[in-house]
Amino acid sequence: MNDTSLSLFVRVERKWRASETVAGFILADPHGRPLPAFSAGAHIDVRVGEGLIRQYSLCNTDTDRDQYRIAVLREPSSRGGSIGMHDTLEEGDLIQISAPKNHFPLEPARRTVLMAGGIGITPLLCMAERLAGSDAEFELHYCGRTRQAMAFLEDITQAAWADRAHVYIDDEGTQLSVGEVAGPPDPDTHLYVCGPAGFIDHVLSTCRAAGWSSDQLHTEYFAGAAPSAGDSESFEVQVASSGTRFTVPSDKTVYEVLRDNGIEIMVSCEQGVCGTCMTRVLEGTPDHRDLYMDDAEHAANDQFTPCCSRSLTPTLVLDL
Repeated sequence: MNDTSLSLFVRVERKWRASETVAGFILADPHGRPLPAFSAGAHIDVRVGEGLIRQYSLCNTDTDRDQYRIAVLREPSSRGGSIGMHDTLEEGDLIQISAPKNHFPLEPARRTVLMAGGIGITPLLCMAERLAGSDAEFELHYCGRTRQAMAFLEDITQAAWADRAHVYIDDEGTQLSVGEVAGPPDPDTHLYVCGPAGFIDHVLSTCRAAGWSSDQLHTEYFAGAAPSAGDSESFEVQVASSGTRFTVPSDKTVYEVLRDNGIEIMVSCEQGVCGTCMTRVLEGTPDHRDLYMDDAEHAANDQFTPCCSRSLTPTLVLDL
């Protein structure tokens, strides 16, 4: 897999244990040059190993051009990304990354509510710094299972905006009441939520039930949908340019089948989060499993993510 967007080489200047399950990394240009600018909510692609690229949010202030700070949760079910970052990458190593990208930007608002679950704190830290620097009205709500598992707690308590940060820890008996904190719908308030899928879904469903509109609710997921019982069904994909058909069995993705037959598609996260592999669909109805497109884009059924999505019809004809 060749990704031409991974155009930057950076050195790991520092690696540290940000919590019992999270490793922090400071990345800098090996020649001391400024890094590309970024905005709050941005992430970078990181080449963890051969054919293995993962996305990590930038959690330092967006005015800092000397370094990028990222944090990586060690996932028990890692397919190589988090384990590679935790166990293989060391201070002094050179790694390949992309320029910053932002699918989770801050929108102008009178009031901003930030809600983080676990490692979802990473993009929201940068947002909090940006909002504090502009004297905007905002609050940060950070939830975790244990104090030891929560990264950047010390940074938050020592921040100039610490009085606007609220921490909720399960084993200490404190819990976030989403409805109470978010309040009634207000067109001048925007809410940003990041973390595990269950946490995000709870926040969004609570706000929607209270009448919040979709354009006020902003999310960033770190993982795509899990396989479902429907995966037992195989289907076919047809390459429109040649008419060649391939069977996609239950234990393989469309991307894997195409790759194994010499048809390369650019991929990155392989979880339906980043949108890198988006492919046009000419015929058939996809079974969307991604977390990149919105409901309207899913309903159009004219594109899908072959890294994770499947088919509701016997055949998908792809614009390849």
